[in-house]
Amino acid sequence: MAYQTPVDEIGFMLKSVAGLDRAMAEGLFPELTDDLVDAILQEAGRFATDAIAPLNEVGDREGARLVDGRVVTPTGWAGIYRRWAEAGWSALAGPAEFGGQDLPKALHAATMDIWNQASPAFAIAPTLSSGAVEAVLAHADEALKATYLEPLVTGRWAGTMNLTEPQAGSDLGALRTRAERAADGSYRIFGQKIFITYGDQDLTENIVHLVLARLPDAPPGTKGISLFLVPKVLVKDDGSLGAANDVTCRAVEHKLGLHASPTCVMGYGDRGEGAVGYLIGEENRGLACMFTMMNNARLAVGLQGVGVAERALQAASDYARERTQGRAPGYTGEGMSPIVYHPDIKRMLLTMRGLTVAARAIAYQCAIALDRAERMEGEAAAHWQGRADLLTPVAKAFSTDIGVEVASLGIQVHGGMGYIEETGAARHFRDARIFPIYEGTNGIQAIDLVMRKLPMGGGAVLSAWVDDLKADAERVRGANQPELASVGDRLSSAIEDLEAAARFLAEARAAGRDGEALAGATPFLTLCGLTAGASALAVAAVLSAQQGARATAQRTLLARFFAESLLGRTASLRQGIEDGGDAIASASVDLLAG
Repeated sequence: MAYQTPVDEIGFMLKSVAGLDRAMAEGLFPELTDDLVDAILQEAGRFATDAIAPLNEVGDREGARLVDGRVVTPTGWAGIYRRWAEAGWSALAGPAEFGGQDLPKALHAATMDIWNQASPAFAIAPTLSSGAVEAVLAHADEALKATYLEPLVTGRWAGTMNLTEPQAGSDLGALRTRAERAADGSYRIFGQKIFITYGDQDLTENIVHLVLARLPDAPPGTKGISLFLVPKVLVKDDGSLGAANDVTCRAVEHKLGLHASPTCVMGYGDRGEGAVGYLIGEENRGLACMFTMMNNARLAVGLQGVGVAERALQAASDYARERTQGRAPGYTGEGMSPIVYHPDIKRMLLTMRGLTVAARAIAYQCAIALDRAERMEGEAAAHWQGRADLLTPVAKAFSTDIGVEVASLGIQVHGGMGYIEETGAARHFRDARIFPIYEGTNGIQAIDLVMRKLPMGGGAVLSAWVDDLKADAERVRGANQPELASVGDRLSSAIEDLEAAARFLAEARAAGRDGEALAGATPFLTLCGLTAGASALAVAAVLSAQQGARATAQRTLLARFFAESLLGRTASLRQGIEDGGDAIASASVDLLAG
């Protein structure tokens, strides 16, 4: 079977589980109706299924390539991007003042999930443009906004993020790209950036690079970084395009996956004159400005994990129904049974589906929190901003980890054919493997969660989230659904593990045992993801029954399976956090050397 966007499931998780319907009922989105949400999701699903998805294999096979100093994308890529932008998809959540539709971030997140299901190599381009819009809107002066936002919002131009350099990696304090002040108030940028996604392409008429660089008199480390807007093509006073800037794509990397997405080595100032750049925000305060873009991108990358997991799940489910081998217990048909009847295949498919839907719910909940923070005021806005800050590293890391796990299980379901490129199962795994690495490795996300997010509000932000999880557990217990009888209790146990692990980490930090806290950071993030995911699946089953939805039986089975087969990991994760940190923190580097 060909890929089909699961529009009904996406709509249910977005509206009923993540809470878009409640936000609409509260009047936070007066321009939005239930019919409009459904229409947007249906049309996005149609465009993804019919237009983008067929190009995914072409993009993987042909890849992006550098020809005479210009990147050429695969056959059909530029045309489909232009159709996508002209249809208004780029402008969905953009500010109306600059050509956007000002629709919720959560609805935009659902469409990003859909684009990534169709092709993550395609979807990453508008992901970065959305982040660039956020950064320019929040920090640039009015002149830059007037010149650059409308073409970025509408997709006529594209944005990029230029952080990494060969010697720096994730340590931005080690950046060497330099900026020099010019007499006209602009700057000249000199240096090299690596791993720049869509650093050059033939999709748009201009590319807007957001570049971190250091001024000559800047203080050392991250306190001396400034952010600059550097267009590929200079823009005239009337908004038309002028001469080419001193910006060069030096090379396109050869990668494991995402072949259609050009990952570029960028040179600034190769012609000797320096690339013209414009300061965003204040000098030496660029990292704070860039974090606006990075936080946007982290949720978007989490949605990449969700999207690829969905695609891998569909492929594995279809194959399991078609492939016959052996005779499964209880199979009454003639000859060999389809492998979907075998218990171990059922286990893998349920694991794939449970993790995919759980990650989707977490990502959508994070997006709803961002919407509420933006559209509410006072303490309510602060509450939801705290929730979004807390969930962002979980949405990024948990979702991308499960993207890899689900894609790997998809290969396993296919058996030997999964290792053969012909089936496409390997492509999903190859594409997914970068997601836990870029936009801040998942280890960095875990550190952020434990060292920065847990202490927020003296622990009040975490406590408020845990209280909501406990309310979900009570809701499941009180639902009078016999199939879910044990799910609420298992969820409560997982919440206890989460609270105990959080207390341990806080106490370790208070006692100066940061090494132990950091050693437990990744297990703690996984524990959070499993608990939040189980809660969402259980609530989905309850709501589905109350609404009389057709998918109630499947949602109930999924909630049961997740609670009974996967949620038990929280106890072992807690034990590892509480008992294993010292062994990791005190391990001699010499003992780790081969």
